[in-house]
Amino acid sequence: MKFSVKFLSITEEIICFSLIVLFVYASMSKILDYENFRVELGQSPVLSAYAGAAAPSVLIAELLTALFLAWKPYRKFALLASFILMAMFTCYIIIILNFSDYIPCSCGGVLQRLGWRDHIIFNIVFVIISGTGFFIIENKKYKNSTKTFTV
Repeated sequence: MKFSVKFLSITEEIICFSLIVLFVYASMSKILDYENFRVELGQSPVLSAYAGAAAPSVLIAELLTALFLAWKPYRKFALLASFILMAMFTCYIIIILNFSDYIPCSCGGVLQRLGWRDHIIFNIVFVIISGTGFFIIENKKYKNSTKTFTV
């Protein structure tokens, strides 16, 4: 498939903007209800021992990733971080659902209202979106050398 440089540039911007909105929204929801977020992580059978460090670490990771997505020289790094974060969040949900009797929900806002299946699908979509953005940035040298880009 051939894509124009303009199409790929617009796609890159949309991907980064979408991820920024996701991470800022998710982190702000957690900050606004921080005590509940921390308690839910503390009740997680996977993270209970690390809840004190995990809660601020997740928030910092989400906010720094959003910041770096907005800063073009660091987008490649931020897209990789987005991919890793979303993959980790997805794996965490799958592990909790399959290996735990208690299923805490430490998500905030609208995401808290999703069912577990929907949440996994939502996360997988954003893993794919992050990976696509990383692929576009990684292959930028080809975009700059031609008017079209073949996938």
